[in-house]
Amino acid sequence: MATAVLMSSLGGAVATAAPIHAPILRAPARGFSELSVPSSMGPIKVQVQWAARGGSAALYLLDGLRAPADHSQWTTDTDALAQFADDNVTLVLPVGGHSSFYTDWYQPSSTNGQETTYKWETFLTQELPAYLQRFGVSRTNDAVVGASMGGNAALILAGYHRNQFKFAGSFSGFLHPTFPLWNEAMRAAMRDEGNFNVDDMWGPVGDPAWSRNDATEQAELLRGLPIYVSTGNGLPGPLDVPFGVGNTVNAMGLESMTTIAAQMFRDRLAELGMTARVDTVDGTHTWPYWQQALATARPMILDALGAH
Repeated sequence: MATAVLMSSLGGAVATAAPIHAPILRAPARGFSELSVPSSMGPIKVQVQWAARGGSAALYLLDGLRAPADHSQWTTDTDALAQFADDNVTLVLPVGGHSSFYTDWYQPSSTNGQETTYKWETFLTQELPAYLQRFGVSRTNDAVVGASMGGNAALILAGYHRNQFKFAGSFSGFLHPTFPLWNEAMRAAMRDEGNFNVDDMWGPVGDPAWSRNDATEQAELLRGLPIYVSTGNGLPGPLDVPFGVGNTVNAMGLESMTTIAAQMFRDRLAELGMTARVDTVDGTHTWPYWQQALATARPMILDALGAH
């Protein structure tokens, strides 16, 4: 009989949940848990901070390209947990997805011995919401934000799954992957970060999957959805100082690309008669700016979810 293990930081207890068909009481308000969630990719670790007052709304936070295998960087590189500690929204922090772009791949990467095909869209919109529903988390009142790799994914997930997501946010996201030669930038980044092959993700350039997963190309799907897009201008700001010159130079180059992408996304929205909040700030491609962007987005998220 299928069981699920819930590891709670409250008192360090480890409890075995009831069979999946049985009713389950939700975790205590304000608790932090690490769940092992079944998926077509195998068990996926998901870190969760439960809503402060037992509410059903949820905010999904997606990592960047270097997504670690043991934790969400939102929990270690930002104050996201503290930001929402008193809010009536559950934070859902999927762990893993290294170089995945949180999408459904065609096949495992052929260049690094990957055995399992990434199916992150399926996980985030079907398997994980169904699992969390057992704890009282809504499948129809969620928000999703992502940094870097997760930015375009957040908008794509929200666009194709409007019944689930009521808000989407992209922080330094690459929002126009079909733009000429940007696929080569993605190829180089994915090769550098785990030797993943972009062709196994969406096929060669020109394959319909590229356009299908391009937030600028699919902007119409987002009509009427509250959206927040934030990007740095590529110039070092006050939050870059602790990261050193070498990191800052690299982050400047990456952010100059996301700045252009944000502008193209904004222009596409204007062509369609749509609006979104698009902010460009002094700064580069680093976590302190994404923490800042999340703080800016927080009241918009709470409004969209009715989770005050």
